Amino acid sequence: MSEKITAPANFHERLAHLRAALLALHKALVDSERVSYEQNLGTIPSANHFLKLLTDDPWFAWLHPLSELIVTLDEALDAKTKTPLTAELAAALVKRTGELLVASETGEGFARHYFDALQRDPDVVMAHAAAAKWFRPRR
Repeated sequence: MSEKITAPANFHERLAHLRAALLALHKALVDSERVSYEQNLGTIPSANHFLKLLTDDPWFAWLHPLSELIVTLDEALDAKTKTPLTAELAAALVKRTGELLVASETGEGFARHYFDALQRDPDVVMAHAAAAKWFRPRR
């Protein structure tokens, strides 16, 4: 029987900082996408309608991978989960974040939409920079 290696506190702390930075990035992206949506399709009449759009409308579907990553980080950081946070899991989540947050002018899906958001909104650029310090490879 192999023993699981529990992540040192610095892994937990790094993931907690990464999660907080990703939440701020997610908010910046949602706010930016809302502005773009309203410029193209008209005002969103209520917060409930906006929530429905965020979860069900194809316009916002590209944001779902980031939302899912944040949920995965929440689960990893939750001490009550069945699977303890290991150094390997923490490293995999940091790597996954770095792979997701790659903008591409010629790409598709998340990468293309992310590129567009970075081009149009300085708040997204700033939020990306704040998150990047937690998922860039350490020197």
